[in-house]
Amino acid sequence: MQETEIHPALAAIMHDQRSPLSLVIGNKNYSSWSMRPWLVLKAFGIPFEEIRVLLGRPDTTARISEYSLAGKVPVLISKDLTVWDSLAICEFLADQYRSLPLWPQDVAARAHARSICAEMHSGFSSLRFDMPMNIRAVLPGKGRTMGAQADIGRICEIWEDCLARYGAHGYLFGGFSIADAYFAPVVMRFRSYEVSLAPALQAYVERVIQHPAVALWIREAEAEPEVFPAHDARLEKSP
Repeated sequence: MQETEIHPALAAIMHDQRSPLSLVIGNKNYSSWSMRPWLVLKAFGIPFEEIRVLLGRPDTTARISEYSLAGKVPVLISKDLTVWDSLAICEFLADQYRSLPLWPQDVAARAHARSICAEMHSGFSSLRFDMPMNIRAVLPGKGRTMGAQADIGRICEIWEDCLARYGAHGYLFGGFSIADAYFAPVVMRFRSYEVSLAPALQAYVERVIQHPAVALWIREAEAEPEVFPAHDARLEKSP
C-alpha cells in the first residue's frame, strides 16, 4: 500500500462526512507511543491532521495539556471527543472504521492480537527504559541489561508464535494490523541497537521497516532537526 493510497474498504464509508481527525504526537524520532496510532491511520488511509508537540521543552506539558489533561501524547481529537492513550485510540479507530481490517477478522485471532497488544502496552518496562526508541541512533549492544534481554526473549516468543499461526502473508496476523503497529517501535529499537534475531524474525523486522507507513515515519524522524538532550544523555550512559 502506497503512502497516499486509500484502503479499498475506506471508500465505502467516506460518505459519512465525519469531521477530520486530529492526532497530537511528539517527536517522531523519540515518541514510540505516538508512532502506534499514527501508523494505523497512515497504513489504512484514514485522513487526519497531525499536530506535533516537541518533547523535552519548557512548554511541552503546557502545550499537550491544551489537548488533554493527562499531559501525554498521543491524543486523538474527533469532533467534541478526545481520546488519549495509544491503545484506546486504536480501539476507537477500529470501532469507527469497522470495514477496515484494523484487527484480524477471526474471533480467536482478534483476541490473540488484543492480548499481545495489551501485554506490549503494560509490560516490557526494562526494554523501554534501557533501550529507549531513538530512530536516528546507532547503538549496537547498548542497554543490554538482564531485564532488557528477558523482554527481548519474550517479544521473540510472541513474534514466533504469531507468525507460525497467522503470518502467512508476512505480518503477525496476516496483513498489517494494529498488532504490527503496536510492535513497530520495538522494531525500531531492534534496528537501532542491532539486536541479533533468528532469520524469520529478522525478515519480519525488515518487512515492517519497509511498510510504506513505517518507512514514511522513519524518513520524517531522520529529517527532524530537534534533539532531546536528557533522552540522549541517558543513552550515552547505558551499558
